[in-house]
Amino acid sequence: MSRVHEALRKAAHQEKTESPRPPAQSVVQRAAQQVAATEDPAPVVDESPEDGAARAVFTADLENLEACIQNATVVPYMPAKGALLVAPSNPREAPAEEFRTLRTRLNHMQTLQPLHTLLVTSASPAEGKSFTAMNLAVTMSQLADKRILLADFDFRRPTVDKNFQIASRPGITDFLLGKAHVSELFRRLEGTNLYLISAGETVQNPLELLNLKECKSLIQELRNHFDWVVLDSPPLLFAADGNLLATMCDGTVLVVRIGTTTFDSVSRALQSLCENNVLGVVVNGARRGELYSKYTYYHNYYYAPEQLEEAGDATAEPEEQPVGS
Repeated sequence: MSRVHEALRKAAHQEKTESPRPPAQSVVQRAAQQVAATEDPAPVVDESPEDGAARAVFTADLENLEACIQNATVVPYMPAKGALLVAPSNPREAPAEEFRTLRTRLNHMQTLQPLHTLLVTSASPAEGKSFTAMNLAVTMSQLADKRILLADFDFRRPTVDKNFQIASRPGITDFLLGKAHVSELFRRLEGTNLYLISAGETVQNPLELLNLKECKSLIQELRNHFDWVVLDSPPLLFAADGNLLATMCDGTVLVVRIGTTTFDSVSRALQSLCENNVLGVVVNGARRGELYSKYTYYHNYYYAPEQLEEAGDATAEPEEQPVGS
């Protein structure tokens, strides 16, 4: 206000000393011009034609999302050796039963609240988040009436393409960068209702990509076409990606590993989440003890001897439950 008063005083003084000449500006008009001259010019927002065209293509892609899903590339289900994925052909395995239990609980929660997008993460690396996300998605897809999507949003250390032996590109980063259409992203595992989207091209700024409004729009649109969208993300305490993705999803599952994850890291991971949408905690790395022995005993009683000989002895498996990254 002092600048305005000073300008008014100067303008009034000039009004008295200058000779009259028509048409004269008022004191207020000249004061306003002097104040405007001292202000920084307003920024001019210039939208380049390329940006507008890219947004138009993005919008058109999402409008045709259902057609893109139905025409997804079909790939054989041939997980990499050592991928630690449950085998649909051997449903009696104890790990598969644990994931079926998790699937049942999540499906029940879905009947109580609108849940379609699920973020699977952990506090630190090597606690089993990718292992859990992949096996949960495979187990969910075994229900005939469910359409499941597993999306690799861990742009820093993607694993979905390697474990399922699918092409790494085009993927999510390619789509967000405008280098691929949404129709190129989807791959459906042959004989299943499981769809996969890989992470895509390696980028230097993964968090900036996740902050794009196109990323949030993509996740929101995917939830309208799948019963479950399972997102794998980086660990919460090593990158902000997981925290941001949690705000875009309906629920979050935190994976911890016995003997590795500390109480302090779990506490800090939960505090880092911006939204209170944690559905639960998955405990990974449990040793094969009395639980699996009783599980094997139950199925030994239920199945015929010839079936047991074909399936093999479940107790011969390693003592500790294997985990992924």
